[in-house]
Amino acid sequence: MSGRFAGRRAVVTGGAAGIGLAVAQRIVAEGGTVAIWDRDAERAVAEAATLGGIAVSLDIADWPSVERAAAETVEKLGGIDILVASAGITGPNATLEDYPPDAWKQVFDVNVHGLFHCDKAVVPFMRAGGYGRIVNIASVAGKEGNPNASAYSASKAAVIGLTKSLGKELATTGITVNCVTPAAVKTAIFDQMSEAHIAFMLSKIPIGRFGTVDEVASLVCWLASEECSFTTSAVFDVSGGRATY
Repeated sequence: MSGRFAGRRAVVTGGAAGIGLAVAQRIVAEGGTVAIWDRDAERAVAEAATLGGIAVSLDIADWPSVERAAAETVEKLGGIDILVASAGITGPNATLEDYPPDAWKQVFDVNVHGLFHCDKAVVPFMRAGGYGRIVNIASVAGKEGNPNASAYSASKAAVIGLTKSLGKELATTGITVNCVTPAAVKTAIFDQMSEAHIAFMLSKIPIGRFGTVDEVASLVCWLASEECSFTTSAVFDVSGGRATY
């Protein structure tokens, strides 16, 4: 099959829905093969079947689970060329003084520790192939800080820092590492947020609407392609004009 991703094998975490699914669909449409890593096993299997790829059920917050997922993916696909780390949660909307410590820990376990696990797991296989593209999904909240979302904002700031560090570590290996910082994109993750917080996010976007998963996927797929050959440790906004730096 011809296309920008012909012969490439991609892992997309959180790939059964939202931004991850849009990315997976586009990679397949452009010739790639996709492994959907998701905790929703039933949905992952259904979407992978539609895309002609594979589904791997896992808990990204658990390192042994991620190790197993990487090994299974390599066994079935023959390698890993691309990782799009899209899985994430928002956590509750509350002031810092009212924020439940257990919820804070859960947000970091998924958004930071889980993403670290996935990045760490794929790097040896990319090194072996002399090529790799890692795209971490952060958020404009990691740059701007959203009130009543301190855990989410702090976790996404950590993703930005991790991306910059890992990209420099791998700069001479043929592996690029970049991240995308969307403003709010209307997906099922909105179900985790209060209506007041959703309205606040919309009020901060100069274009006056939420982004779409396809708009984010178009940028992610450039970063995941061979065309992105001289860009690493970088942060790309998809914010409708919200980002100020």
